[in-house]
Amino acid sequence: MHTGRLIFSEIISYVPKYEFTKCVTKYKGNYKVHEFSCWDQFLCMAFAQLTYRESLRDIEACLRAMHGKLYHMGIHCKVSRSTLADANENRDWRIYADFAQVLIHIARDLYQDEDFGIELEDTVYALDSTTIDLCLSLFPWAAFRQKKGAIKLHTLLDLRGNIPSFIKITDGKVHDVNILDELFPESGSFYIMDRAYIDVERLYTFNQASAFFVTRSKINLNFRRLYSQPIDKSTGLRCDQIIALANIKSSKCYPEKLRRIRYFDSENKNDLTFLTNNFMLPAITITKLFKCRWQIEIFFRWIKQHLRIKSFYGTSENAVKTQIWIAISIYVLVAIVKKRLHLDMTLYTFLQILSISVFEKTTILQLVTDIHETEYNNRFCNQLYLFD
Repeated sequence: MHTGRLIFSEIISYVPKYEFTKCVTKYKGNYKVHEFSCWDQFLCMAFAQLTYRESLRDIEACLRAMHGKLYHMGIHCKVSRSTLADANENRDWRIYADFAQVLIHIARDLYQDEDFGIELEDTVYALDSTTIDLCLSLFPWAAFRQKKGAIKLHTLLDLRGNIPSFIKITDGKVHDVNILDELFPESGSFYIMDRAYIDVERLYTFNQASAFFVTRSKINLNFRRLYSQPIDKSTGLRCDQIIALANIKSSKCYPEKLRRIRYFDSENKNDLTFLTNNFMLPAITITKLFKCRWQIEIFFRWIKQHLRIKSFYGTSENAVKTQIWIAISIYVLVAIVKKRLHLDMTLYTFLQILSISVFEKTTILQLVTDIHETEYNNRFCNQLYLFD
């Protein structure tokens, strides 16, 4: 029988602690800290994310119940909710934001050859945002509407592995299109976005950087058709046009040609119109690329359901951002572990197993193997069936 590390310790062993220390040093996270270091804070919050703890009191109660195993988890001091609350309140959230970027860089390297449904060698990103509602009386800094608070999670998702490559947390008032100013387009990459991001001046910066965008066209788009290309209507295509913007101001902001593609979605009975600056890919491939944008909606739904980013352990801006960035770090860390161990299961299933096994003394591979063997053996049990 294996009597080595806990499952939690094995997961944390994939964390590049040297890089974490560099992030802490950069923002002086351990300045005048004697006991509860940034590393202890990260471990406690990681435990909370992996096991779905609901509150600081919940974290404290569970960890104190397992006080004999805290040392083996890497936590070398007593955990109390007041200490953890103070750490979340006062220690710079940028420590965990920078460290999340370190993990993202590792994960993207691991998933760079992952298939996302379209045979395309270039990198494909989906850009969108999701709103997290907050109580305005508890979170007065998160202004959104007159009687409602909210924050926005702006995300650029690499579709190979569904790894977020860029994340920015803002208050709910920030319009999506402003995030285009924060991006540095990669030459040859595709950026898929919805109509909220249509700003011809900003989109022209993508064109100048030799990056490609695919977006939905607005109904009131003023353009003139230069010529049309042949299409196969049996695929759902209705037109494939090369156009130029007709509005004087728009044509100055975007003086180059654009490609306009109309497509009828027979399954949902929708007539869709796309704009892109790519003239080489087949029109039907452009429509399939935009369909892949749905993966970012699934990502948002997934992290809201399976990570603790809707109920918060603190009410200050620093505490909220700290919790979100640590949640993202754990999401990426689990994706790294899954890839390095070549686990043939979904991320959801892996997280569910980890949530009840963090204090087990076994290896992750053994844990997963035992589960598969149990499922296999149960198929041939001698138990009679109650119903046919």
